[in-house]
Amino acid sequence: MSTGLERDRAPVELSEDDLEAIVGDRALARDDHLNAPGFVVRPDDVQSVLSDLKERGGFDHLSNLTAQQYEDRYESIYHLTKYADRTQEVSIVVPTPIDDPVSESAAPVFSTADWHEREAFDLVGIDYEGHPDPRRILLPETWQGHPLSLDYDQEKPQLVTLTDHANPIQPDHHDAESDTMFLNIGPHHPATHGVLHLETVLDGETVVDVDPDIGYLHRCEEQMCQNGTYRHQIMPYPDRWDYVSAGLLNEWAYARVAEDLADIEVPEYAQVIRTMGAELCRIASHMLALATFALDVYGDFTAIFQYGMRDREVVQDILEDLTGQRLMFNYFRLGGVAWDLPEPRDEFIAKTRDFLDELPAKVDEYNNLLTSNEIFQVRTHDTGVLEPEAAKDYGCTGPVARGSGIDYDLRRDDPYGYYDELEWDVVTEPGCDNYSRVLVRMQEVEESAKIIEQCLDLLEDWPEDEREVQANVPRTLKPDADTEIYRAVEGAKGELGIYIRADGTDKPARFKIRSPCFHNLSALPEMSNGEYVPDLIASLGSLDIVLGEVDR
Repeated sequence: MSTGLERDRAPVELSEDDLEAIVGDRALARDDHLNAPGFVVRPDDVQSVLSDLKERGGFDHLSNLTAQQYEDRYESIYHLTKYADRTQEVSIVVPTPIDDPVSESAAPVFSTADWHEREAFDLVGIDYEGHPDPRRILLPETWQGHPLSLDYDQEKPQLVTLTDHANPIQPDHHDAESDTMFLNIGPHHPATHGVLHLETVLDGETVVDVDPDIGYLHRCEEQMCQNGTYRHQIMPYPDRWDYVSAGLLNEWAYARVAEDLADIEVPEYAQVIRTMGAELCRIASHMLALATFALDVYGDFTAIFQYGMRDREVVQDILEDLTGQRLMFNYFRLGGVAWDLPEPRDEFIAKTRDFLDELPAKVDEYNNLLTSNEIFQVRTHDTGVLEPEAAKDYGCTGPVARGSGIDYDLRRDDPYGYYDELEWDVVTEPGCDNYSRVLVRMQEVEESAKIIEQCLDLLEDWPEDEREVQANVPRTLKPDADTEIYRAVEGAKGELGIYIRADGTDKPARFKIRSPCFHNLSALPEMSNGEYVPDLIASLGSLDIVLGEVDR
């Protein structure tokens, strides 16, 4: 475990006056959000403003880009923060006219803006001048219109020429003018962790270029949330973003942003239950990541995969006892949780403690079977290398970033729930490779166990007459119009954030999901170019992506 070099030097705290001095006369107006000061800038000043904030202000993390359309303008919002100090945030708002929605691209400043701006163009219709690859990213190139624009006609059929009905998957082929070969990996390959298509160019067995082709799911999660009420109808959706194991972590992302938006105070007892449930989900997620990664790297279905699923099932049993559901939990409520621990409490606590007691031996078992395995080490040591600065540039978070030595974890750096009252450590590894990312997840399982143990101690001794599971939340929530907020939690795969803009009704006017899988996957070419095809498969597995969260 590394202490993380990121925090050896304390970051400089910038006041709003300091931010104003950096932005200078390029600021047309102020547009404060609930979480951060905001500055409105001209579309042709985007690169210079973001560069100055990055170089002079230390804002090295472009955590999210939200694009939206109003009646009189389009708008791009760049949400900036710091890896070294998550509490410092700033929003750069870039309006563009309805008849000419063109803005300068931020991709030369932050590589993660590449995919973000492609998504903003694809769904909203904003063009980004100077973008290195201005193509759609989720929808086919032949798609007519932009689904999140106000004038989009959902009833209009998609009319394309006959030639456009050709198979979108380009055939594998050799380039007649070079020694390269074009190879499709996916979109239905078992090692692509969902419906993912990797357009790969090879020189012999060496990867020259890889372009992740996403957008096969079209889940419309953001639009469904925009059509749901804050109080009751949105909460069931987050379970379905990362649908394999991170339900309560997803629910907490929505709960946090909505509770801050509506100024709801969650009872302390409910915060302890939330923290315990979230860490159980983190263990379940990491167990699945470990199991599928072993399957990817050396095809071990009978041992590691089955062991991982076996231990994950124990966690799922505990979560089923707590929530009543096995996968789509729908257990969190705005202001708390749906209900208290199951009765008899002693049995539930004892069952959970039994799992924690057995966990150290199981972790040792994984180390004996996996991390000390010679084949596994050869496949993962010094492959999929992602240097810290590159990881930051692509907005990587979670175990992917911490496996590159970046000491960044929202549970500690932007505390919520009960985390800041408990004893636990942020795990980092300096190797920057596929092996390091596995080690981080395995060690985080042990840290999650520490957190759960402390939560059980608190819940066991909590006075019976003070077990308040929900705050008194109004039946209908209508935040003030034009109130804007971005909040995030530490999901199993990294920073899971949500931007909401209220319009005075009981439904969000804009609901934008910041997916950690989306950002982490965008770094795959950085990790894989120059390596072999088997290394590409291992690197993809080490990212632990779920395409349902990538496509949203």
